[in-house]
Amino acid sequence: MRNPTDWVVLVDEEDRELGVARKSEVHHAATPLHRAFSLFLFDRDGRTLLQQRALTKRTWPGVWSNACCGHPAPGEASADAAARRCREELGVAPERLTLLLPRYRYRAEADGVVENEVCPVFVAAADPAAIAPDRAEVEAWRWMDWRAFLAGLPGAYSPWCVEEARLLAASGGLGPFLGALHRAP
Repeated sequence: MRNPTDWVVLVDEEDRELGVARKSEVHHAATPLHRAFSLFLFDRDGRTLLQQRALTKRTWPGVWSNACCGHPAPGEASADAAARRCREELGVAPERLTLLLPRYRYRAEADGVVENEVCPVFVAAADPAAIAPDRAEVEAWRWMDWRAFLAGLPGAYSPWCVEEARLLAASGGLGPFLGALHRAP
């Protein structure tokens, strides 16, 4: 395994490891269940970063979604993978990385490609001025008021983004996180 980030971890419904598969070969019409993560970034004003996925992405190209998603490499903790992908995709290290939805699981299909993932959902803070997206990953991006974003759902967002946002809003953990960000010096 030359580059561990080229692989995904296959799991069962209880998130027990079953093996690994090449990331480039795992997303198709019969995608096996595997580990992923999702990250919502916020600024001190309670805005969330939304990104339009690059048009060259194999899954959901050009679709608007939350700040960052990806897969932990074999042996990599989900929080470490979220921080790594945030730096790679958006050019910024997430601050106050917090796991709010540890057991999120979803399955979605578009254009014959299935997403089938055990996907813990994190929130973190970022300075809007520091965002420097990798254009191979991100077509466009914008900051949006969280309440306005929720009010506009489902909108034209990825299915996981819509469901995760609703679950975050109902979780009870997001309010204190955003309150702490707003009060931070």
